[in-house]
Amino acid sequence: MNKEFLDTIKSAHFVGIGGIGVSALARMMLLRGVVVRGSDRGPSLVTEKLEHEGVQIFFGHDAKNLAPDTDVVIYSPAITNDNPELIKARELQIPTYTYPEALGMISRGMRTIAISGTHGKTTTTAMVAEVFIEARLDPTVVVGSLLKKSGSNFIPGSSNLFVVEACEYKRSFLSLSPEILVITNIDNDHLDYYGSIEGIQTAFAEIVAKVPARGAIVCNPDDERVAPVLANAKAKIVNYTKERLEVSLNVSGNHNISNAKAALAVSRILGVDEQSAICGILKFEGTWRRMEHKGKTVEGALVYDDYAHHPTEIRATLQGFRAKYPTGNIRVVFQPHLYSRTKLLFDDFVESFSDADEVLVAPIYAAREEVDPTITSDSLAAAIRERRPQTSTFADTGALNEFLSKSITENDIIVTMGAGDIYKVGEALIK
Repeated sequence: MNKEFLDTIKSAHFVGIGGIGVSALARMMLLRGVVVRGSDRGPSLVTEKLEHEGVQIFFGHDAKNLAPDTDVVIYSPAITNDNPELIKARELQIPTYTYPEALGMISRGMRTIAISGTHGKTTTTAMVAEVFIEARLDPTVVVGSLLKKSGSNFIPGSSNLFVVEACEYKRSFLSLSPEILVITNIDNDHLDYYGSIEGIQTAFAEIVAKVPARGAIVCNPDDERVAPVLANAKAKIVNYTKERLEVSLNVSGNHNISNAKAALAVSRILGVDEQSAICGILKFEGTWRRMEHKGKTVEGALVYDDYAHHPTEIRATLQGFRAKYPTGNIRVVFQPHLYSRTKLLFDDFVESFSDADEVLVAPIYAAREEVDPTITSDSLAAAIRERRPQTSTFADTGALNEFLSKSITENDIIVTMGAGDIYKVGEALIK
């Protein structure tokens, strides 16, 4: 890692520390003996874990949260410039970096394997990490979820290999300088920022152009949305769909087969023995909030949770559940994420629940947005109901919990789904 940059930091403050990426860098700093503090809007599983590990966390953003001895402030791209902690840091002339900027600084000089794509990048990153660990390559890993084995989103390594989940949100991945770039797919997400699929493709074309001639771009070059971004590629193109995978994975769904093939293609580029690579893939059992089995209710119903919040992800995830439980009664508890995404992809959302027997729609999770009265979970549920009659909407999660607790059967497969806090509904059913 970039020791010249890291060795100057004795005290670090993270704004939006509950974010899955920001928290990974907080862990990295903590392991280096840095005093780590941070702030977020409210507590979460991620902040609870960080506090347990020794991080001081403030809930709510206030200039007073920033200690005067802070050497650097790292913040989530979702944090706006009027954040009081950022304003205070700049007044004190403390260096400030977005999470992707800091990631780029830290990884400078390392052999970076960046896993990008609209869907599947978290799982693919975790699979690559599992393969590299099995092959004893000792990588440093930053992944956008908590790994099942370690319960962490950061793996410290001693080699010069850096495996990182590279997000396209606000062009974040352009801070990286990858030697190997994986593009799992390109889809119409973050349209509130990009405006169109062409805008997204422009960003991917920019990171493709950053990969040097000695490097590689792992993708499906025959995909109609991927092909245009490869026009100015200097590196060789490796088609991961040509990989042979003749084993059964511990995670279900065709999308996970594609993710595994991408991970195998990366391992082949780096000369990993094929047997070791396959063994690593077979050891992968999923990550937090990716088709995660949470437990059983007292009635015997199975409860799962998944982070899917885009129509393509929803379809792929439910296809995986239907393949796993062909006769199960799949009840999806869906929490739409962002007013803008729900409005822009409304028709796609309506069509994405074909493998569900029942759809229960929670209120829209606003996250970083203001309330938009022109789009509601009621209107979404009404449109879904025309295709899936067993569709209901609820005023709050309390009403949703009450409905579920009175209607659970042994044959139910309950899947909480969305990028917000809907996972708490499933956890309450288990308790």
